[in-house]
Amino acid sequence: MREKFKLNHIDYGDMSPVIIPRGYSKRYIDGKITHQDQLDKIVNSFKNVDEASDVVLFEGTGHCAVGSIVGVNNAQVAALLGADVVLVANGGLGSSFDELELNRIICQHYGVRIAGVVLNKVIPEKCEQTKKYMSKVLKQTWGVPLLGCIPDRPFLGCPALMDLEAIFKTKLINGEKHRLRHYNVSDINLVTTSLTVFLENLRNKPSRTMYVCHVTRDDLILGFMAEYQRRQALEPGSFEAALIICGRQGKYTMCDEVKDMITGLGCAPVMLVEHSTHQSMQMIHDYTPKFNVDDDHRVATAIDHYEPYIDFDELLRRTQSSNSSFNEPGAITFEDLKQI
Repeated sequence: MREKFKLNHIDYGDMSPVIIPRGYSKRYIDGKITHQDQLDKIVNSFKNVDEASDVVLFEGTGHCAVGSIVGVNNAQVAALLGADVVLVANGGLGSSFDELELNRIICQHYGVRIAGVVLNKVIPEKCEQTKKYMSKVLKQTWGVPLLGCIPDRPFLGCPALMDLEAIFKTKLINGEKHRLRHYNVSDINLVTTSLTVFLENLRNKPSRTMYVCHVTRDDLILGFMAEYQRRQALEPGSFEAALIICGRQGKYTMCDEVKDMITGLGCAPVMLVEHSTHQSMQMIHDYTPKFNVDDDHRVATAIDHYEPYIDFDELLRRTQSSNSSFNEPGAITFEDLKQI
């Protein structure tokens, strides 16, 4: 965030004053970390950022109760700093509102004002319907607006090969220049078939498909390499498949001869991971891609996709209002609003 938007006037320490790594909660409960120390860090960091900035935006990780075990959940921090809250939930109607209601109760408990709601990843075909009814129920029950109803854009949830390097703590052994290439998780293929069937899939499935195989399947590995060379000769750049080669550490290894052939292949993306095929598939499916400063395409796509669907003018109006019901002087009251 700091690098992407050139926020060089902000110190990294002030962007995340309280970090909760593994074991932090136990140390807090044992009294090795005090509640006041955490509050002081948060307030001091806010002061530093506020003095250097025109606008301060807080990002609360997860739901409003995250951080409760150490006494600094998102709602508590918002109350401490006098910040209004925008609640974000994944798209839908009934289940989404139920989730939002739980967060509203926590905000109410700590006296935090809700500026509005944004629904994310809404099924595109149901976007207008969801917007209509969620806007209506929020107005009737909470007196707050739906600030945004964002249709799902599956690409933003597709991991890049760079993401997989982070998951598996490894690097591509070939095709490094394609680290920012994205793959749809639903299109990942675990290959346990014969070489003949695998080659048929390589030629018939979408070019940008990710394949996972075991390190003992030299036939599949060599077949992947041969198909890449064939396609490059016919139509350079048309082959966009990637191969993830799996084998548990200490039990299975790739022979040096095959590895040498892969590294001499050119640009076909190949990654060697020290996990079983089952573990590797599970880790990929469980992973939620994050924005990375190096992934300009994903960041630009997200900005272009989200910006038109969010009412920033209404958001600014409500966060600048001093009235607890968010009504500007002379505007309709919440109680009258509910009667409409």
